[in-house]
Amino acid sequence: MKYLFIMVCFVCSIFGQAQQTQNPWKDSQLMDPALLASRIVKHKTKDLLIISVGPEAIIKGSVDIGPTHEPENLEKLRNYLKDIPKNKEIVIYCGCCPFVKCPNIRPAFNLLMEMGFKNAKLLNLPKNIKTDWLDKDYPTND
Repeated sequence: MKYLFIMVCFVCSIFGQAQQTQNPWKDSQLMDPALLASRIVKHKTKDLLIISVGPEAIIKGSVDIGPTHEPENLEKLRNYLKDIPKNKEIVIYCGCCPFVKCPNIRPAFNLLMEMGFKNAKLLNLPKNIKTDWLDKDYPTND
């Protein structure tokens, strides 16, 4: 029984490491939704670029790029960002589904890293945009 427990821990450890390598962001690059909502409400987003890389730009003030799992939208994001300063604070989000299943956030975040953006963040919407933003009555692009 002890060996079975050790094997399960070992397998979970390997799986956990594999999951970490799949995510191109660090925990420090996740932005809490409450923080972003507060900045929007307090009009403190002048130096912040909010980009939707999913099906719809729901968050107030966000730019709609479209789902970045589609090559044409990933290219649209690249073109949109080409003249943006590399130190600009950028927050991307999708929210179509849980992070582990989202087809859009990894290509978009990888592109930000590839283009050399130093202050890129991913909005921490682990479940989806409805649960993690809309249900909390955070600001939207009505």
